Amino acid sequence: MRAGDRRALVVVGASLAGLRAARTLRERGFTGALTIVGDEPHPPYDRPPLSKRVLTAPDRPPDVELPVPHGLEARWRLGQAATRLDLVTRTVTLADGARLRYDGLVIATGSAARSWPAAKPSPPAGVVTLRSRDDALALRAALAAGGPLVVIGAGFLGGEIAAAARERGLDVTLVEAASQPLENAIGTTAGAYVAALHREAGIDPRTSTTVEGFLTGADGRLAGVRLSDGTAVRAGTAVLALGGTPSTGWLAGSGLAHDGGVHCDPYLRVLRTDGSVVPDVVAAGDVARVPQPLADGERLALGHWTNAVEQGAAAAATLLAGQDPAQALRPFAAVPSFWSDLHGARIRSVGLPAVADETRVVEHDLAGRRLDISYHRAGRLVGALTIGRTGRLASYRSALATEAAMWSVRTKIPCGQGR
Repeated sequence: MRAGDRRALVVVGASLAGLRAARTLRERGFTGALTIVGDEPHPPYDRPPLSKRVLTAPDRPPDVELPVPHGLEARWRLGQAATRLDLVTRTVTLADGARLRYDGLVIATGSAARSWPAAKPSPPAGVVTLRSRDDALALRAALAAGGPLVVIGAGFLGGEIAAAARERGLDVTLVEAASQPLENAIGTTAGAYVAALHREAGIDPRTSTTVEGFLTGADGRLAGVRLSDGTAVRAGTAVLALGGTPSTGWLAGSGLAHDGGVHCDPYLRVLRTDGSVVPDVVAAGDVARVPQPLADGERLALGHWTNAVEQGAAAAATLLAGQDPAQALRPFAAVPSFWSDLHGARIRSVGLPAVADETRVVEHDLAGRRLDISYHRAGRLVGALTIGRTGRLASYRSALATEAAMWSVRTKIPCGQGR
């Protein structure tokens, strides 16, 4: 859409990806009406601190609000979840019944915390999840009250919550169904390294173990957790850290392909169930399933901070280019990356370790807090992970960017004209 265009753009999702998309729209000259919809009442905020500094800050929790650029001039519809998308009338319906008409739409609704399986008895009070700012403040209060903590799920979020609770002096049990923490994301070798870090910090990792049920006290609140290994663990609080589910419920009946996330083409344009491109609709962040060159074009939804930032900007650029024949559409080709800090160890990764079929250990030094692993798929580099060796990531990133570009060439994904 050209500068000065008076048509309306709507961004559904008032978090990192949505805010970055809105900012990019303005930076690239869009001057028309811009509306940002968010299901929470809060202005956009940063999520990574929720499982770290918000839980551990000794006095008051830090401010996690994201800076809203001066001159954004957006109409904010906060505390109003989107409930329906109609592609024919080009409208988004909100929870209060309002209907927003759009000329261009960015879907950036993120993901929700995966809840306890509905087929099992409902957990008692004291079993919580961590996704929102309000969740983090409630968990902070629970940790301040003391008592043993059980974290169910040893992924990135679960590990960070366990580390934060341990830093506050709580007894922590970390329950994981896989053989190692983070096994599905970074493999068994790196997962075992992380398990050793947890043990050294005084956390009790229970791997290859699941939760069979919850124990309650006379007041009906959580008192403990019953595990599949036949043991029971005392708990004042239990956190479900079972991963996320893309927030796509509001898209039911829209005609979009949205199983496991909104399906996108390489330009972040949203697809219908028949695979055709929906005009003037793009997606970004945790909710978007995008073809990944390092995974041979498999569509993946990546729940990482850098992915949300990069896709938010790229989706906005695609939306504008799609309305202007003079602008080129550019495929999204950023190399994924993520990070986590556990017990003083700085975990940094680039690429897609989760899609590898082979790992190669370059360095492994637990005492020195150093680890360097490369990940390969059919002999090709697809990812790398380091601890204490951040300086090595630049060369890995360069090699991965080359691999991604080669895939794009092989599959003949061009930079094309708008429309």
